[in-house]
Amino acid sequence: MKKVLMGNHALSYGAMLARTQVIAAYPITPQTQVVELLSEMCADGTLDAKFIKVESEHSAMAACIGASAAGARTFTATSSQGLALMHEMLHWASGGRLPVVMGNVNRAMAPGWTIWSDQNDSLSQRDTGWMQYYCASNQEVLDTVLQAFKVSEALSIPSMVILDAFSLSHTYEVVDIPEAEKVDAYLPPFRPPYRVTPSDPRAFGGLTAPEHYFELRYKLQKDMEKAPALIEATGKEYEKIFGRRLSLVDPYLCDDAEIVLVTSGTAGYTARVTVDAMREAGTKVGNLRIKVFRPFPFEEVRRHTRAAKKIAVVDRNISYGHHGIFSQELKSALYGHADGKPVFGFIAGLGGRDITPGSFQEVVDYTIAHERPEAEIAWIGVKK
Repeated sequence: MKKVLMGNHALSYGAMLARTQVIAAYPITPQTQVVELLSEMCADGTLDAKFIKVESEHSAMAACIGASAAGARTFTATSSQGLALMHEMLHWASGGRLPVVMGNVNRAMAPGWTIWSDQNDSLSQRDTGWMQYYCASNQEVLDTVLQAFKVSEALSIPSMVILDAFSLSHTYEVVDIPEAEKVDAYLPPFRPPYRVTPSDPRAFGGLTAPEHYFELRYKLQKDMEKAPALIEATGKEYEKIFGRRLSLVDPYLCDDAEIVLVTSGTAGYTARVTVDAMREAGTKVGNLRIKVFRPFPFEEVRRHTRAAKKIAVVDRNISYGHHGIFSQELKSALYGHADGKPVFGFIAGLGGRDITPGSFQEVVDYTIAHERPEAEIAWIGVKK
C-alpha cells in the first residue's frame, strides 16, 4: 500500500509494522506527531501495545529499559533537549544490552531556543553505545525502523533512527507501506535469551566490580564490530523481500570521482543536484552519503573515496574546539589509508539554515581552488 506520509508518521508506521509491544514517550517539537499517531493506534486497536504516558524523556527511556528487560519490543521517540535529558538512561540501555529502538528528529540544541534542525543532539550521544542511522527520505525512515529492530535484537544493542526536523519530519512523501505478513517474515517476534521473569530469576544492572566491568565493555565493543556486516546482510534480505536496499552508505557516482562530497541526512540528496550539474560541466564529482554513523563504516568509506584526489566533508554539526564531527570521523577512517589525500571540512546548516545546491557548489569551488585546507573549518553560508 502506498500512502502520503510525513517523516514523523513514517516512524510511527515503522513501529506499528514492527509490532512494538511497549511505547513510552514524552512529546517535544518536532517529534510530537510520532507518538501522537502511535497513541491513536494503541487506542483504536491498530497496534496491540501498551502506551505509557510519562512525565519526562528521562522517564520515557527508563520505562523502555524496564519493558525491554522484561522481554518486550520497545520504542520511543524524542528530539534535542529531550534526548539530552535521556543521556543517563542511554547508557543503561546499551550497557544493559537492551535492544530499544528510538526515533530522534534532529533539532538544534538551545540556547538560542530553536526548533530547527542540525545534528548536534544525536551526535552528542555518539559515545553512549547506541547504533545510529541517518535517513534521507521518509521511505528510508520507515524501512530503517524495521531493520533497526532486527539488527538490535540480534546483537542486543539499542538503535537510533534519525531524521532531519521539518525537511523530513513535517514534509510529506509517497511511502510504500509493506504488507504486515511480509514484515513478520523479515522481523520475527522478540525472544530474548534472558529477561526479567519470576520463573527464571536473574540479576540485571547490579553492582559490577573491576574484575568484570572491563569485559562487559569489551563484549559490547566486539558485538558493535559485528554490526556492519549484519546491517549489510539484513539490508540485502530486505531488498529481496521489499525491493529496497538498506546499506551502511549510499554512494553516488563515486567510482571515478576526483572530488567526493561526504554528506548525511537530507543534505545527501541535495548534494546530488550539484554533482549532476558539475558532471554536465565536465568536473568529476561524486557524493558519499553516510547512512550509518555508529558503527562507523570504515571499509565502505575507504573504498568509495579511493579514487578521489580530494574529499570534502559537509557537516551539519560542530564539536566546539575541534571541527565537524563527520569530518573528524572520516579523517580517522582514512588515517594510514589515504596517502596524505586532503580532507576539506565544511560546516553548513546549523540551526536549520538551508543547505542548497548553491551551498554545495560553493563547497566544490573552494575544494577545486585549494590544494589543501586553509583551516580545520570552512564555513558555508555564515553571515560574518
